[in-house]
Amino acid sequence: MNYFRNITTALIFTTISGFMSSQIRPLDAMLSNYQYPFEVHFMDFKSQDNQLKMAYMDVKPQKSNGKTIMLLHGKNFNGAYWERTAKDLASKGFRVIIPDQIGFGKSSKPHQYQFSFSQLAENTKAVLDELHIDKTIVLGHSMGGMVATRFTLLYPEKVEKLILENPIGLEDYKTFASYQTIDQAYQLELKNTSETYKNYQLKFYYDNKWKEEYQPWLDLIAGWTLHKDYPQVAWDAALTSDMIYNQPVCYEFKNIKTPTLLIIGTRDRTAIGKDRAPKELQSKMGQYQELGKKTQLEIKGSKLVELENVGHLPHIEVYPQFFNALYDFIK
Repeated sequence: MNYFRNITTALIFTTISGFMSSQIRPLDAMLSNYQYPFEVHFMDFKSQDNQLKMAYMDVKPQKSNGKTIMLLHGKNFNGAYWERTAKDLASKGFRVIIPDQIGFGKSSKPHQYQFSFSQLAENTKAVLDELHIDKTIVLGHSMGGMVATRFTLLYPEKVEKLILENPIGLEDYKTFASYQTIDQAYQLELKNTSETYKNYQLKFYYDNKWKEEYQPWLDLIAGWTLHKDYPQVAWDAALTSDMIYNQPVCYEFKNIKTPTLLIIGTRDRTAIGKDRAPKELQSKMGQYQELGKKTQLEIKGSKLVELENVGHLPHIEVYPQFFNALYDFIK
């Protein structure tokens, strides 16, 4: 990775003081020194002239109900944060598939890769094909909701039911925020630290109320910033930010025919590029208490469960309410 060597040394020195105070453990690009809650498998495949590894967990129930559910993670996360959800779903008889998308978690971090939701959906389908799974329930959170939407539109025959948990992409961010080049996004990513990540999560996820159970999901991304591999991770983060901004799915919700559930924390104000939008428009972005209702009208026959005073991460912040809504829809 010669591309990244010029800034690696400086990056280590700028983050070491934060590491000493926080004691967050440095994590390499593939999270090889971080243990996931379930056994991790890897699918080896070639895509866009890259030899890639896509990580996934396959959680099998003791007593199967014959159904499979696939859980798709958000941009600042990986499959590990589905641990509690997966355990409870498996206890109800579901087989649970949890992939890490390319560019995330324990999956490959390619430098030259045209990220698109269609490509991520195709990669995800390849995992199901490798496991000989013909039909699945699909649950997507945050960016995973955009992947889940594209997957459902491309492969409707494979999706039994669709669940979107505080998905981003319920609005077209290009209509609010100015464009940011990938190089500009990359430089901003390089500035991330444990503190900047925590401040962002406090603002959008947890309403400035930090709890101990939130820390593991902060440590996972903050640990990357302390490792020499971080430029590699930051580059893919910039590429996927560009994908989110330039590839809206909101105009196609009307084409979804699959039974769909929206689980929406109404306190959420997450919006890509909000800091680049005119001040008079910033307050209009990420209004989930309105976007949830609007999207329900777009997806014919869909069901909306609103969780009042809940932020971007219902399955972490108010797990019992989240799981009850999920299970009532899929049981």
